[in-house]
Amino acid sequence: MKQLKLTILFLVINFGGLAIGSWFMNNGPLSDWYTNLNKAPWTPPGIVFGIAWTLIMICFSIYLGKLFSQENTQKNKLIFLFQFVLNVSWNFIFFNQHLVLFGLFTIVLLTSLLFIYYFKRSDKVNNYKYLLLPYMIWLCIATSLNLYILVHN
Repeated sequence: MKQLKLTILFLVINFGGLAIGSWFMNNGPLSDWYTNLNKAPWTPPGIVFGIAWTLIMICFSIYLGKLFSQENTQKNKLIFLFQFVLNVSWNFIFFNQHLVLFGLFTIVLLTSLLFIYYFKRSDKVNNYKYLLLPYMIWLCIATSLNLYILVHN
């Protein structure tokens, strides 16, 4: 029951973070700046982003529910907060401020944090780490898209 309550809490927090990030990007993907960029040929259509982030946040929330039901530590709270801030701020940095290089730095830091702290764990939540794969895969794709825009614009 504790894990279910925590999973629901993280669903609310994570989807709230997506809403805040969307608000911060200020019409980002539809802006003249973004639509006129030379984008990678593998850039997915807009609808894929919503579907991907929904799946990612459901899986990530289940993982976090398990993690925090086992280890509700200050360190886990700080790592999650840092991850949350990086995830939300990338939208503002990239889409709102058009800071493509700083956006790349932010997303690489986010990907590294997710991999090093969450995915490489070898504890009681180890069996749940595969729930992080959608997030990891998407961050790798997003990093490549960000890098492509940096190099080709």
